Amino acid sequence: MAKVAFLVDQIFEDSEFQVPYDVVRDAGHEAVVVGMRAGRELTGKKGAKITVEKGSAEVTAADFDAVVVPGGYSPDKVRTDDRLVALTREAFEAGKPIAAICHAGWVLAEADIVRDRTVTSYHSIRTDLRNAGATWVDKDVVEDDNLITSRTPDDLPAFCDALLRQLS
Repeated sequence: MAKVAFLVDQIFEDSEFQVPYDVVRDAGHEAVVVGMRAGRELTGKKGAKITVEKGSAEVTAADFDAVVVPGGYSPDKVRTDDRLVALTREAFEAGKPIAAICHAGWVLAEADIVRDRTVTSYHSIRTDLRNAGATWVDKDVVEDDNLITSRTPDDLPAFCDALLRQLS
């Protein structure tokens, strides 16, 4: 079974964290909350509370089989941590699934892994992704090799299906 890193910081979109997290665990995979500092309590946009299990200084891409980046305002904070960005880039380059929803495309752009890729995201960051070299489309889920992207919580069923398919 796979070990999946969930890269999260404050003001994450609650459902975009919880639904894939639960789906991954229910499928028998290990889900690990990774953030800037282990032990830190994070609060979602709607008030959900989670605790960072592993800090960015404690992990590498080699520790995981896949990476999930939930949306909300969390990705704007995650992309400021060079180690989390490097983990994302290295996992991508190793061919591991990278799943990003909503504003999580910011982390993909920062990791410079969207150039010449087709992606989707929340509509407000499409220009950011285009400027990073991506082709942006308006679809519920886009799989471009090991890169999985979706737009909003409404797309979670397709997003989770794609993630589980790539984990198997």
